Amino acid sequence: MPRRDSGPLRRRHAAPAAVVFTARGCLTPRCFRSVAAWAALTGLLAAAAPATALQVLDARDGVAVEAVLSIKEPTRIRIDGAAITDVFGNIHSSNCGPAAPSSSSSNGGPPAAALPPVNPAGEIVLECDRDKGEIYIRPVGDSPKPVNLFISSAHATYTLVLRKADTPADTIVIRDPGQRALQATQSPTGAAGSQTPLVAAPNHIRGLKTLLLAMASDRVPPDIRVDELNQPIQLWAEARFSLMRRYEGRGLVGEKYLLQNVSQALMVLAEQEFDRPDSPSGGQVLAVAVEHHNLRPGETSNVFVIRRGGQ
Repeated sequence: MPRRDSGPLRRRHAAPAAVVFTARGCLTPRCFRSVAAWAALTGLLAAAAPATALQVLDARDGVAVEAVLSIKEPTRIRIDGAAITDVFGNIHSSNCGPAAPSSSSSNGGPPAAALPPVNPAGEIVLECDRDKGEIYIRPVGDSPKPVNLFISSAHATYTLVLRKADTPADTIVIRDPGQRALQATQSPTGAAGSQTPLVAAPNHIRGLKTLLLAMASDRVPPDIRVDELNQPIQLWAEARFSLMRRYEGRGLVGEKYLLQNVSQALMVLAEQEFDRPDSPSGGQVLAVAVEHHNLRPGETSNVFVIRRGGQ
């Protein structure tokens, strides 16, 4: 069930797409006392955007963060203190071998030459720096739609929602305070330098991908149990929200929600709003995905939440 403050429900206002959000940051309307103050700040951010050369995103496993993607220049992505091991998304072409553009692991998979070199429906060109464990991406086509990417290290998977803008080449740094604190308590032999860059993702990451794809496509493996619920849930005054299905299996619990904008204004959604603190009853939230981030009055969107099972 989504996380919301216990106070009265408040109307949500549309936020400009150029604003960079963080999972635990304060660049959201709720941090300001008036919409006017919010608009003034976002105007300053938009004006300063062309001079930005580095985007540092505070992130954690399974929660989406937003960043700006240059429409003309390459964008470099790296994880602070760790190597990128896997990239999952709608890849147009890649030099990274089968693990990056595919939704499955490269273990036991066909060689790169056996795969189609170009996906005509893809959204980005992906290049890998295997020595540094970094990637470079560039969008293709002229669609204004944001690009969604899952970026994995050996320990976590981060969800990026990349908003396109006419900006210079840039670097996105994913910083996970929780992982940094964990590494500080471990021996140096467990540091990121021992990782093999851009190899197959851990099993739990593949499990998340498999369940998310099953929930989105309604093609469910036989070992996953599906419960039809259609259970209304109180969320916001401007939204009609229902838990449609629950999926259980492989140590995971998936929840498929349907959200409808019943207000007269544009509604802008972010994955962070559907995350909540871990609890024994609900299970640790591992991933959140929103099908449509911008809803006009009357429009609907699926919302997918995946939790750790067996709790």
